[in-house]
Amino acid sequence: MVKGPLRGHKHFVLSVAFSPNGKRLASGSLDQTIRIWDAETQNMEGGPLLGHTRLVRSVAFSPDGRRVVFGSLDKTVKTWDVETQEVVGQPLITK
Repeated sequence: MVKGPLRGHKHFVLSVAFSPNGKRLASGSLDQTIRIWDAETQNMEGGPLLGHTRLVRSVAFSPDGRRVVFGSLDKTVKTWDVETQEVVGQPLITK
């Protein structure tokens, strides 16, 4: 259970999601970063995920919890591997 608050973003947090098993929490922020947290220890896993050029508006985990997808006002949707913290495939670009 997250007791919070979780600190690390430098601006407003706009979206959060729990992994399907409840062990992780993902957050997206106005600071253009994504953070993955261990819900039990409340520690950030790895560094912030970078790559969006505008605020991160939406967050969702895959059903198996291995990937997390983020939508940004930079008109891209990026999928990240939770373990490697790398982008999976090419970003989806919206018009």
